[in-house]
Amino acid sequence: MKNDNEFIFSKSVFGIPFLFVFLIWFVYWLEIKFNWNFNKHGINPRSFSGLKGVFTSPFIHGDASHLFNNSMPLFVLCSSLFYFYKEVAIKVLLLGGLFTGVLTWIIARESFHIGASGIVYLLFSFVFFSGILKKHYRLVAMSLITIFLYGSMIWYVFPIKEGMSWEGHLSGFLTGILLAFIYKNKGIVKEKYQFSKTAFDDMFDDEGNYVPPVLEQESEIENNDDVYTINGIEVNYIYTLSEEE
Repeated sequence: MKNDNEFIFSKSVFGIPFLFVFLIWFVYWLEIKFNWNFNKHGINPRSFSGLKGVFTSPFIHGDASHLFNNSMPLFVLCSSLFYFYKEVAIKVLLLGGLFTGVLTWIIARESFHIGASGIVYLLFSFVFFSGILKKHYRLVAMSLITIFLYGSMIWYVFPIKEGMSWEGHLSGFLTGILLAFIYKNKGIVKEKYQFSKTAFDDMFDDEGNYVPPVLEQESEIENNDDVYTINGIEVNYIYTLSEEE
């Protein structure tokens, strides 16, 4: 199948997710090494200065547990994005990250919101809903695997745990759904089966009406009224005008 040829492994499938995870660990290492605190560079809702957090907050984490909980799903889902949706992967990651951050800045409560969990929810939502919308069997299978591995994440888009940025989770989740609809016709989609035309199909017109075939003998008679075929013997009639005396 044509679509199956598009499932080709490339270095970006693991390279970009690995780079992303490496960067967030490197930033955390800098905080520990030099006793820095980057929390103030997170998203500060409805504050002009807090807008910088839209770009910096995914790389900032409060502690090692926070960082570890985001690292594994970030790597797995980001790798899935670049393998199954490579045509739109960069757009989803960049535009989705931007929209997630801005929406968090708009709706979140007053506090510094940090962490890559908004990106994780963006990827989770996009990978799941894209497979359902595109209906390609491999993408649907990936959607089912995603919901099996990370389905419990859905509960954290609600304010059920103190100190967790559920607004960032919700923003990423909604952004993923939006991008799944926007890019549903991009890249790999379910192929429509094309029926091959046969001689039987030629016996019907475009409206489904039966059109009887034209026989060769009938065609000859229509084209030349003076030629007939009787029992396989061709008979020619020659007409002459008689002269009247």
